[in-house]
Formats: sequence, structure tokens, C-alpha cells
Amino acid sequence: MKVIQWYPGHMAKAMRMMEENLTLCDAAVCVLDARAPASTYNPRLAALAGTRPVLFVLAKGDLSDGRADVLLAALKTKRAAVKIDALAPSSARVLRSAIAELLAEKIEKRREKGLKKPLRLLVAGVPNTGKSTVINLLAGGKKAQTGDKAGVTRAKQWVKCGDFELLDSPGVMPPSCEDQRLARRLAYLGCLNDDTLALDEIALSLLGEMSERYPMSLKERYGRGEGAPLELLDAVCAKRGFLLRGGDYDYERGVRAAIDDLRKGKFGKVCFDNADDLVGVGLLEG
Repeated sequence: MKVIQWYPGHMAKAMRMMEENLTLCDAAVCVLDARAPASTYNPRLAALAGTRPVLFVLAKGDLSDGRADVLLAALKTKRAAVKIDALAPSSARVLRSAIAELLAEKIEKRREKGLKKPLRLLVAGVPNTGKSTVINLLAGGKKAQTGDKAGVTRAKQWVKCGDFELLDSPGVMPPSCEDQRLARRLAYLGCLNDDTLALDEIALSLLGEMSERYPMSLKERYGRGEGAPLELLDAVCAKRGFLLRGGDYDYERGVRAAIDDLRKGKFGKVCFDNADDLVGVGLLEG
């Protein structure tokens, strides 16, 4: 299987920009995808935050199942963390409450000194985890660009949200990913540029993981939930009628359909990571 690699120049530039702007911020918000919170974590972001408080936000919670809730509970034993659903009105309240708790000490000190300058937070994460959606929830409107693919935000954006200001930053990946399982999950979720990937391998890997974890979801979608990944891809093509002249399956269309079905929530609620993955990336202690 082709090794997934990344770190183009614009990501290195974005990391330097964040490092410079963190000196202006009082805290950081690290956005993770609730379907793969370990896979979508960049350890360098925590290192950049230093002693500043960090709130971990598991976004796209409406697309994740109970496994994500278990991981959230584990995270909350060591870190400030919440899970949100961008479509739920309560999510804005959950975020504001978590930020107020995170910055309670700083808020009180500023109140005592009579300072009125708003507190500033850097919103960071790997591409396509929902950073801009988090900002728009807090701002009560569309203040930051959003999209369903990696690389929508390319420049910094300051957004005023009541008593504080948020810095929306470009999505940045860690310099490398030694664990290729996590790298493939990033690819499943659209955190990497599809043009740089061997999508046939990504789709087969996805179907294999879905068969292990969510065979009933596959069966409901394609009529088959178990078997070798290529057999499952055959089922995708058969169910969707993806045929070439001569009757052979159109695997190119089947590959794209399987990946799109995950990204659009057609498989139902899922979560690919586990507690060991959180330990592996440093979010939990072993």
C-alpha cells in the first residue's frame, strides 16, 4: 500500500504563522473530528500552546456514535474537552460555557484590574475538522469560510465573538505520520487533498475497517457487510449500477462512492479511533 505523506510548503508557513500569533492569544481551541479524534490531532499544536490553556472540541458530533462519547469521557479526565453538533442550537452554549470555564481565572484577574480588552483564542486543527464551523457557531453567523474539503482556510482571520476574539487559522498537519492507520483515517474524512492520494487503496482500507466495525451499516447500504475489501467494492458497484461496457465493474466510480458515502454520513454514525490511539498521539497517558 502506498505510504501517505504530506507537509507541503503552505502548511509549514501556516505553522510559523500560528507560532507567531500565539503570542497574542490567551488560550487555544484545538478542533478534532469526533469520528477520529486521535487521527485528527496534531501534537505540535499543543506544543505551540505551551502553558496556555487548551480546549479540545470534538466537532461533527452528529456524525459520530457512542465510541466517540467514550473517548470524550476519557479525554475529560485529563483535559478540557467537549463534543458538539454544528446543527444543534445547544452547541453554541456548550462552547461558550467551556471557554468561560477554561478562562475563568484570566477573566477574574482582568475584572479585578478593570481591563476591558477582549481575551483572544487561537482556533487550530488539521484541515477539514470544522474549525470555521466552530467559529461561526460562537459568532452567531457565517464569519469564517467553511467547506467540505481540506484547505478552505488559507489565511488568518480574526473574528469578534462577544467578550473574546477568535483567530481562525489554516489547517495544519503534523510533519509526518508514523502510524499509517491514522493517516488513512485522515484520508477517509477528507483532511488530505484527494489529488495526492491513491483513492483506490483508501477506499479498500475504508471498506475493510467498516466491515470490522460496522458490518450492518455496509449491509444496509450495499447489501453486503462482510468479506474481503475488493468483494465489498464489488458490492458497492453492483448496488449502484456502476458498470463498464462489457459488464465489468466501474471501480473508479465505486471507489469515489464509498468514500463520499462516509463523508456525507450515509453509513450512519461512526468512530474509528480508540483509547489506545489517544495514548499513541499523546492525548492520554498510557
